[in-house]
Amino acid sequence: MSTLVCVILTSLIATTLSSGATRETVEFLIGSGGRGLKNGCSSENHGKYRATQCSKLRVTRAPPPAPPVKKTELVVFSDQRLASVYPIIQKFKSLITSDPLGITKTWVGSDICSYKGFFCDSPPDNKSATAVASVDFNGFHLAAPTLDGFLDQLPDVALFHANSNSFSGTISPNIARLPYLYELDISNNLFSVPPQIFTQNLDVLFINNNNFMTTLPDNLGNTHIRYLTLANNKFTGPIPSDIFKVFSSLSEVLLLNNQITGCLPYEVGLLKEATVFDAGNNRLTGPLPFALSCLEKVEQLNFAGNQLFGMVPEVACELVKLTNFLTVR
Repeated sequence: MSTLVCVILTSLIATTLSSGATRETVEFLIGSGGRGLKNGCSSENHGKYRATQCSKLRVTRAPPPAPPVKKTELVVFSDQRLASVYPIIQKFKSLITSDPLGITKTWVGSDICSYKGFFCDSPPDNKSATAVASVDFNGFHLAAPTLDGFLDQLPDVALFHANSNSFSGTISPNIARLPYLYELDISNNLFSVPPQIFTQNLDVLFINNNNFMTTLPDNLGNTHIRYLTLANNKFTGPIPSDIFKVFSSLSEVLLLNNQITGCLPYEVGLLKEATVFDAGNNRLTGPLPFALSCLEKVEQLNFAGNQLFGMVPEVACELVKLTNFLTVR
């Protein structure tokens, strides 16, 4: 049988070449399984044999190569406390809607202490550990709809500064659980603040230049703040008298440019350490209390732009360190 096939192929090639056919034509005739010949693949003669031969000549496409396996990068942290806040920072990063200075481009990898705006130190409860101790976003012009799930989830943070950004929403009341937080500056943003913020054991609270439209909370006196800045908001209602009983350590009180009403409590005289008291441009009424004479360290007093009446206590004008006293209506 094989001798017959060889004779047929030899005869076919010789005939084709003698008729001037090209080599490609010969290859085509061979590879086609005898297309155009009586003894092709479909011929009854030797059908089984030729079907076997054609199947051997059939060209099939190779399967596409498998895609390369992506290597999972192993992120190694120098301290477990840094590892625990990494997903919190990355989640907050995904919420940021504006970053004109490209700050968040540095928030990559395991070296959190090199991220712009983040600073590390040893926490008070473990001097051998490393944790995010402070956050300073001042002037970064970042925008995000909330700080919830970020600030309140940084367990070792002591200072949080976010002055001059476009953060909005509320501050989570869970910040009351942050044991080391003593300085909070969220001024010049678009925040509203929960009452719990005033129960925090803070030394510094700057929430000026936001859009708070609420009364001054009664629990404002439940903290030991030294610098209290509530200016340029829309706080309403009277000044709670209790705040002066607790705020004996207050150094600066800035209440200007709000909508505070009522009389100035005589307890203001309890601010023995105050150097600045500014309640200008509100809706305060009544006379100035004689208790102002007790502010022995005060350097600046401002009550201008209110609805005060009566005489200015002469003893207030005799304060030794007073250099600026404004009472103009």
